[in-house]
Amino acid sequence: MAKQSGGRNVLHISKRGALPWYQAWAIRGAAIVLALIVSAVVTTALTGLNPLGVYAAMFKGAFGSERKVWILGQNMAILLCVSLAVTPAFKMRFWNVGGEGQILIGGLATAACMILLGDKIPNWLLIIVMVVASILAGAIWGGIPAICKAKWNTNETLFTLMMNYVATQLVAFMVIVWEVPKGAGKIGIINQNTCAGWLPQIGSYKYLLNILIVAVLTVVMYFYLTRSKQGYEISVVGESERTARYVGIKVGKVIVRTMMLSGGLCGLAGLLLVGGTDHTITTTIAGGRGFTAVMVAWLAKFNPLVMVFTSFLLVFLSRGASEITTIYGLNHSFGDILTGIILFFIIGSEFFISYRLSFLKNTKKGA
Repeated sequence: MAKQSGGRNVLHISKRGALPWYQAWAIRGAAIVLALIVSAVVTTALTGLNPLGVYAAMFKGAFGSERKVWILGQNMAILLCVSLAVTPAFKMRFWNVGGEGQILIGGLATAACMILLGDKIPNWLLIIVMVVASILAGAIWGGIPAICKAKWNTNETLFTLMMNYVATQLVAFMVIVWEVPKGAGKIGIINQNTCAGWLPQIGSYKYLLNILIVAVLTVVMYFYLTRSKQGYEISVVGESERTARYVGIKVGKVIVRTMMLSGGLCGLAGLLLVGGTDHTITTTIAGGRGFTAVMVAWLAKFNPLVMVFTSFLLVFLSRGASEITTIYGLNHSFGDILTGIILFFIIGSEFFISYRLSFLKNTKKGA
């Protein structure tokens, strides 16, 4: 007769059903609290500083003055714009990591219009041409890998990544062509005397127009992805291309259309950077946002409204890290360490939202 002779606990991981939103956010909140505790321990161990003072400095870096608040809003708007741009492609399971290059191409098209047409056409017409050129340039840049994917099933990750390098070198070449003065290696402020092609300010607020444009875009993208026929097709293609073809969806057409939309919105971000804030073009103007936007979109589960909060979080951490460097004289790496710890816990919390851990009794049977 068999009997149980002992056992041990075995860790079992199982898939959860959909959690209520308040439970999911409770898990994320707990992860943030744990991240702050671990960051406090690391801060004390490495620097001997009061962690509460460090956190206060991070808050001051984002909200310490009216100017800092506007810079936070501007940086958040641009990052959110790029995140909205890559979301349709990622929701379709098209891994577009070429946002950086699409931003650069859109910015390059904007700069070209400002330099070549700045003194030839009225400013209102110039701005319209800039908008069309930047969106079209980004759409073409996004459409090239999409066409190759639809026709020849090329690897979109490598293709879009390589397009980033091509865009960077195109910008570098044109900077030398347009450099002012010759030999400077940079363009400088474009149309500084005439302000031709500069996007208009709303009152005395330099960044308000960019913020409003991205706010409207966020709402439009939410309804596009959740309420439109095109958004439905994107979801179906992302779930299964075979199912999409079975129900009559032209998968190749959806891929090309969606990637041109993604690239066009990245091109719009380039317009906002060149025409709205920096008024110049450099190879680093995108600032890594094309890659950071992937994290923003993923953390938000591709929900445009939730991206408002995730983009704010990443920009807040970045601004706070810079403030720590300034106030305490630490190198920027320490701020990045704290940012990395916090993001690690936040990303890790998604595992506990999707999966359940439980301990099961593993018994052994003997004679």
